[in-house]
Amino acid sequence: MLIRLKKINKDAKIPSYGSEFSAGADLYACEENEITIIPHETRLIHTGIAIEIPNGYVGLIYARSGLASKRDLAPANKVGVIDSDYRGEILVALHNHGNKDQVIQPFERIAQLVIAPVTQANFEEVEELNTTERNEGGFGSTGTR
Repeated sequence: MLIRLKKINKDAKIPSYGSEFSAGADLYACEENEITIIPHETRLIHTGIAIEIPNGYVGLIYARSGLASKRDLAPANKVGVIDSDYRGEILVALHNHGNKDQVIQPFERIAQLVIAPVTQANFEEVEELNTTERNEGGFGSTGTR
């Protein structure tokens, strides 16, 4: 699949895959200076790029496992959604879930981007839904038998 990309900042790094079978492409901070994220703070990190996602697809921004597990940094909204009609700069809202300051270096890998197919549903209001064995059981109700 070809994704058209525009550099908003001439120094921006193009997303790249870490290995042949990586699902997510690394997104890089496009900042001139270090950014300190204090505990329990969220900061918007620029990537310096805009992308053109084909209709029928979505861009999903996920945490990088190393940042999340070793430095307590992850996207504030857990999974960012880039719709196919968005053409602005990709920003990553990184949140520090830990108790120590964390520093983002210029051009550090900050998140990963997954391009995935998406289906828009048509919603129909009805009086009753079909019943299932589970029915209204939620939040830990499965596997309790």
